[in-house]
Amino acid sequence: MQIIKTIESLRKTLKPYKLQDKTIGLVPTMGALHSGHGALIKESVKDCDITVVSVFLNPIQFGKNEDLDKYPARLEADAKLAESLGADYVFAPSAAEMYPDGDPTTMVRNEGLEGLYCGAYRPGHFRGVLTVVSKLFIITGANRAYFGEKDYQQVFLIEKMAKDLNFDIEIHRVPIVREESGLALSSRNEYLSDEEKKNSLGIHEGLLKAKNAYSNGERRVSELRDIVLKSILSNHGMVQYVEVVCQETLQKCTGCLKDEKVTILVAAFFGKTRLIDNVQIN
Repeated sequence: MQIIKTIESLRKTLKPYKLQDKTIGLVPTMGALHSGHGALIKESVKDCDITVVSVFLNPIQFGKNEDLDKYPARLEADAKLAESLGADYVFAPSAAEMYPDGDPTTMVRNEGLEGLYCGAYRPGHFRGVLTVVSKLFIITGANRAYFGEKDYQQVFLIEKMAKDLNFDIEIHRVPIVREESGLALSSRNEYLSDEEKKNSLGIHEGLLKAKNAYSNGERRVSELRDIVLKSILSNHGMVQYVEVVCQETLQKCTGCLKDEKVTILVAAFFGKTRLIDNVQIN
């Protein structure tokens, strides 16, 4: 496993593969890799000739009061895990390498969608995500990139960006990986106390109850939301949002659902830890 820390070195390393028409897969991460990231790496290794895992804690997607300073960092362990799953390179640039002039003044945005859901509570977050992901696409020249569906709004925006800006890259969604309990895997789960971790199962339980209610004929958006809300609140969580959204547009659904495909998005706090999750119910 080779850890590459500069853009120039990565480009030089990947150039021969491109000349040989090798397929390059990119797995963008912020480090602290777990089995959820592992699923992305496995998909890339299966599909591509070469897999690059980026490990970059992107400062421009964090707000002032968020967890940038305490976000877990363990590059050597991340590289070992990536290597064990078949990845070829880890790209681990510094912030100064990615943003040599400080925070960039040229940013990639989706003004219509970046302020919804997570974006409403994390101003500037998605422009930071789209900017760094676009840079990684350009730096690597990857043919395919892999993202987890836990970050549903994020992958939707990345797909939209790739289409709107004509990036020559395939975006692959990978289903949510969960602990045996049902809790969606996240690097932030390690912030949870044992009690908070137990209580946080109220998110997944609520989503499953709502999905079951839909299967049994419930079509009222308000009722589906209430099922999830009650499950989280009864488990001592603090709800940030629960929304039923159209899979094609990411817009909120209201009234009664018809035949459109929808996803329920959730963000909630347990203690000081913010967790997100979702379920596709049609």
